[in-house]
Amino acid sequence: MAEEDTYSRDGDNSRSSTHQLVEKTMVENDFYTKDGTVDYRGNPANKKKTGTWKACPYILGNECCERLAYYGMSSNLVLYFKHQLNQKSATASKNQSDWSGTCYITPLIGAFLADAYLGRYWTIAVFSIIYVIGMTLLTLSATVSGIKPRCYEKNVCDPTHAQSTVCFIALYLIALGTGGIKPCVSSYGADQFDDSDEAEKKHKSSFFNWFYFSINIGALIASSVLVYIQDNVGWGLGFGIPAVTMAIAVVSFFSGTRIYRNQKPGGSPLTRICQVIVASLRKYLVKVPADKSLLYEIADAESGIRGSRKLDHTKDLSFFDKAAVERQSDHVKGSVDPWRLCSVTQVEELKAIVRLLPIWATGIIFSTVYNQMSNLFVLQGEKMNTRVGNSNFHIPPASLSIFDTLSVIFWVPIYDRVIVPFSRKLTGRRNGLTQLQRMGIGLFISIFSMISAGILELIRLKMIKRHNYYETKEMHMSIFWQVPQYFIIGCAEVFTFIGQLEFFYEQAPDAMRSLCSALSLTTVALGNYLSSLLVTIVTSITAKDGKPGWLPDNLNYGHLDYFFYLLAILSVINLVVYFFVAQWYTYKRPVGTFRG
Repeated sequence: MAEEDTYSRDGDNSRSSTHQLVEKTMVENDFYTKDGTVDYRGNPANKKKTGTWKACPYILGNECCERLAYYGMSSNLVLYFKHQLNQKSATASKNQSDWSGTCYITPLIGAFLADAYLGRYWTIAVFSIIYVIGMTLLTLSATVSGIKPRCYEKNVCDPTHAQSTVCFIALYLIALGTGGIKPCVSSYGADQFDDSDEAEKKHKSSFFNWFYFSINIGALIASSVLVYIQDNVGWGLGFGIPAVTMAIAVVSFFSGTRIYRNQKPGGSPLTRICQVIVASLRKYLVKVPADKSLLYEIADAESGIRGSRKLDHTKDLSFFDKAAVERQSDHVKGSVDPWRLCSVTQVEELKAIVRLLPIWATGIIFSTVYNQMSNLFVLQGEKMNTRVGNSNFHIPPASLSIFDTLSVIFWVPIYDRVIVPFSRKLTGRRNGLTQLQRMGIGLFISIFSMISAGILELIRLKMIKRHNYYETKEMHMSIFWQVPQYFIIGCAEVFTFIGQLEFFYEQAPDAMRSLCSALSLTTVALGNYLSSLLVTIVTSITAKDGKPGWLPDNLNYGHLDYFFYLLAILSVINLVVYFFVAQWYTYKRPVGTFRG
C-alpha cells in the first residue's frame, strides 16, 4: 500500500512538473518576441520592455532631424550651384539631379552591410557619423575664407576649381552617409513590431504612414525656415543649422538603444542570390520533378537562414527551381555544396527579388516627376513674382516645396483615419487598399502635377510675350500659382512612396529587408539620373542652329512647358505598364519559424 502511495505521488509530481513546464513555456512565449529579434545585449527581446510604439519616437525623431538636414540642402541646392558656384541652369539642374541620385544609390551599400554583417542598428549609427562629418565640411565650405566661393556681390560669384571641389567632396560624403540611414531606418522601425503577434502587426502599416509624416515635418521646417535663411541671411548659417540638426539626430537615435529590438544579420544576401543563379545554370539540363515536395529543403521547422522564415514554393520562375533539385554530386564530403544545391527558401528569396523588379522599375518615372520639385520647379519659380502681397518680403522659390510637405501632412492622417476605414468596409481587407492599388493611385495622380506645371508655364510664357518680359528678373505673375502642382505631388507621394515603403518591406524576404528597402530607394536615384539624362537629350536636340531650345539659361526664351508635357506623357505610359505588371505579381508566402 505504501508502494502504491509512493507511485501515486511520483505520478502526481511528474504530471505537476510537466504542467508547470508547459505553463512556463507558455509564459515565455508570451514574454518574448517570436520574430527572432533580440535586445541590445543579444538576448531574446522582451515584448513588454522593448519595441512597439515606445521605441518609435527615437527612430522617428532621428528620421525627422535627418530629413530636415537633407532637405535643408537639397531644396535649394540648384540655386547654390547656379549663383554661388556660377553654373548655368542646365548644368546646375544636372548636378543637382546627379547628387540627389547618388544619395539614393548609396543605400545599396548600407543595406548590404546591414543585412550581411553589421545589422541595422550599427549601420545607422556608423553612417550617421559620416553624414555629420560631411555636413560639417559643407558648412565650412560656405563660411571659411579661402574655401568658400569668392563673391563680388549677392549671387555674383567666381569660385576657384578647388573651392568647387571642396563643396562637392562634402556633398558626396553626405551622399555616402545617407546610404546607411535611408535603407535601414524605415525597416528598423518596422522591426519594432512582431510579425507573429497580430496585435502588434496591425500597427505596422500605421507606422509607415507616421514615419513618412515625420519625414515631412523635417521637410516643412527645411523648405520654410532654412531656405529663407539661405536666400536672405547666408549659406553658412543655412548649412550650419542642418549640421547641428544632424548631430541631434544621432543623439536621438542612441538614446533609444536599450529599448530597441534588433534583427540579427543573416549573412550576405548577394551571396545567396548568386548561389541560386550559379546552381540553376549548372543544372540547366536537369528536369524539375512534378512533385515539388521532392525539392531540397532544410528538414526542421526553422529556415537555414538566420533571421528568416521558410518560404513556400511558388510555381512561377520555375527555372530557378533547378537549384533545389538534389543530385548525388551536390554533396561534398558529406555536406551540401551551396553553389550546387540550394534550399527552396533560398530559391524563393531570389524569386521574390525578381518579382519586385518590374514594380520597382515603374517607380522610376514617378521619381523623375518628383525630382522636379527641387529642380525645374525652383527655376520656374525664380522667374515669377516672389513678392508676398505689397510688402518687400520675397519668398525663396525653393520654399514653395512647403506646399508639397503640407499636402503630405494633410493627406497622411486623412488616408490613415478616413480612406483606410472606408475602403476596409468595401474590400474587407485589413489595410483597405492593397499596397499595389495604393501605389497605382499615386502614379495616376502624379500625371496631373506635370499637366498643371505645363499649363502654368504656357500661361507664363504667353504673358512674357505679351508684355515683353524676356529680360525681366521677375514678372507680375505670382509664384503662388505654383501651389497646385506642389500640392498634387504631395498627394501622389502619400499613395505611391508610402505604399512603396510598406510593399518592399512586406514582400522582401525576412533576411533581405534592408536590401529591398534600398532597392525601392534606387527608383529615386534612377529617377534623378533620368531627369538629368532627359535634360541633356532635350538640350542637345532643341538647342541647335542658334536656337535657345526648351531649357536655356534664361527660361523666358525657352519652352519648359514642353518638358513638363513630356514627363506627363511618360507618366501615362508608365501607368499603363504598371497596370499589367501589378496584375502579374504574386505575393510571397512565408511559413515556419524564424531562425535565431
